[in-house]
Amino acid sequence: MFPFRFPELVSAVPTRVIEFDKILKPGCTCVGVDARSKKAVLEEACERLSAEFPDDVEPRRLLEGLLDRERLGSTGLGEGVAIPHCRFETCDEPVACFLRTCSGIDFDGPDDQPVDLLFVLAVPLHEQRTHLEILGALARAFDDPANLVQLRRATTDRELFDVLQRQLVLSQQE
Repeated sequence: MFPFRFPELVSAVPTRVIEFDKILKPGCTCVGVDARSKKAVLEEACERLSAEFPDDVEPRRLLEGLLDRERLGSTGLGEGVAIPHCRFETCDEPVACFLRTCSGIDFDGPDDQPVDLLFVLAVPLHEQRTHLEILGALARAFDDPANLVQLRRATTDRELFDVLQRQLVLSQQE
């Protein structure tokens, strides 16, 4: 589905089951984020992550890390999906935030479609393999058009969280 070879590259990494319920908490999932720029939506994600994981996330430093990563190349996948991510020195464990915006945001994706679904990820500096395994699991889940429809139909934060968690578990069983 995605107009690039990201899923194939990441699937070459031996995978294990990623426990997304430890990485993504309900408080870091939000439907209807009213951000109109890449920086604004990443600021929102950093604030949510800081509130949920106060010992691991300093919002300004995480924002800098995410923006630095975006400068290397867009994390937009296409089909309205982006996975902004970075390795971050104060994380002891991976942490994530999943946001659905009210309107699409330009993320310089490969298909030039605005992004409305963002999985924002911070992984400890030394966890390169885990980082790639998480990205691989996400790419597999987001590669299914039916999954994207379900995520866009969710009407509450909790429903969005539950739908995504279910999709992530199923994508790792395939």
